[in-house]
Amino acid sequence: MRQIILDTETTGLEVRQGHRLIEIACVEMVERRLTGRHYQTYLNPDRAIDEGAREVTGIADEFLLDKPRFHEIVDEFLAFIDGAELIIHNAAFDVGFLNAELARAGAHYGAIADRCNVLDTLLMARERYPGQRNSLDALCKRLGVDNSARDLHGGLIDAQLLADVYLAMTSGQVVLDLGFEGGAETTGVHSIVTPLVLARRPRVLCASEDEISAHLQRLDMLDKSAGGQSIWRKQEAEA
Repeated sequence: MRQIILDTETTGLEVRQGHRLIEIACVEMVERRLTGRHYQTYLNPDRAIDEGAREVTGIADEFLLDKPRFHEIVDEFLAFIDGAELIIHNAAFDVGFLNAELARAGAHYGAIADRCNVLDTLLMARERYPGQRNSLDALCKRLGVDNSARDLHGGLIDAQLLADVYLAMTSGQVVLDLGFEGGAETTGVHSIVTPLVLARRPRVLCASEDEISAHLQRLDMLDKSAGGQSIWRKQEAEA
């Protein structure tokens, strides 16, 4: 199965107010393994970036002046994602902006849903961790994914971190190397890639009292549904 973890940065929060994309970043995963292939480009939005977006992304208006417009990269972008399952955190936001850009580029491009299925990790996290904070940073902390290299919001590092979070949420597998292999293929002539290397060992996070209490309550529910002692309690007794 081919999956693309996707993240975008924008000039502001509301696509209905005419805000535009300023960065698209994607990393490829096949059969739950990162391949090293990625697509990343900055975009000239032909409008000013809101102050709040500048503070979050660190991207200045002047930096984008010589970058391509969306219609100039739309074909290579769609070629990279076509037919894959897109994994996006708060997918409604990113897909809304992408569909608005596709509409501007031409009706024949259709919408994201015409080309890809979309999996929203924010909705997944809300189901698994109801009543808790489920931002990307909060999930990294909860799942033990090292996000210390994330000083600002950036498409490529956020997509890499989301890949780790998704793997951790779905199987407990965490890809801790955020760097790119030297021979990795980069798609997109406008790509700007900074290798992300973890310089220290990942932190070991201990469960809080609330988390331990929630775990014990969950074991009680498993015991009740099993009509006896669940396998988890049996393993604890044998340990």
